[in-house]
Amino acid sequence: MARSRRDVSKIGIWSEVKLDILRDYASAYSRILAAQQQPPLQHIYIDAFSGSGVHQAKGTGELVWGSPTSVLLVEPAFTAYHFIDLDRGNIEALKEMVMSRSTGPYDPSTVRFYNGDCNDVLLSKVFPTVNFKDYRRALCLLDPYGLHLDWQVIQTAGQMRSIEVFLNFPIHDMNRNVLFRDSKKADPKQVARLTRYWGDESWRDAAYSTQGNLFGLEEKTRNEVVVGAFRDRLKEVAGFKHVSPALAMRNSKGATLYYLLFASQKPVAAKIVEDIFGKHGGGKG
Repeated sequence: MARSRRDVSKIGIWSEVKLDILRDYASAYSRILAAQQQPPLQHIYIDAFSGSGVHQAKGTGELVWGSPTSVLLVEPAFTAYHFIDLDRGNIEALKEMVMSRSTGPYDPSTVRFYNGDCNDVLLSKVFPTVNFKDYRRALCLLDPYGLHLDWQVIQTAGQMRSIEVFLNFPIHDMNRNVLFRDSKKADPKQVARLTRYWGDESWRDAAYSTQGNLFGLEEKTRNEVVVGAFRDRLKEVAGFKHVSPALAMRNSKGATLYYLLFASQKPVAAKIVEDIFGKHGGGKG
């Protein structure tokens, strides 16, 4: 049963840009991996914060396919799909929509749905199905609404060598709840959320500096410095060989809501994504 327009979540132009990027790369990814025969590879799509599969554009009011439904329409089809959401209503609506389709490139029997915390589901149920030695590869979208992701998930994906990741770096949530000018004012619970996402407390060294200050006072660094330090962690700690420059996803007023990052082991994958990012010119609404 289709949802009414009042039931679907509303998204801004920045989210529509992200969905365009995902569709473009998923199409290229699926064509390349499906064509490989020596050895043949199974390629899998993973969506850790899948949502209900449909949104409403704030600007036009039109319905927009979400990330899971967009990738399901990619041809050739992926070998398997894994959709995860903490909201039971979202995952049930998505399941109903996906399983009721009578046409489409995907086989409904290859789609799996999980109602739960993606940090647990990914590590215990999904990532173990994408072993490098079994000739399996995956494209994973980690698109949390804020600081809801555990660094262990990111690092595991990097160390497995079989998983490519699109990652939402939620700078707006960080600035709003943790990265105040006076770092002592942050709520310890919010600080713990950032530390969990980052993996340790080295985010403090990236977010605050005393350099250039005559009095040795701690000052907050620019957003670009913070995301740059995290990009370095993706390579040096998580083990991804190639990480894209951060793409700022901005609202209609030019404020950066989050950065979109792509991490892979393959230079050709990084090149494709950088070309796609370039086409969207910074994601400004």
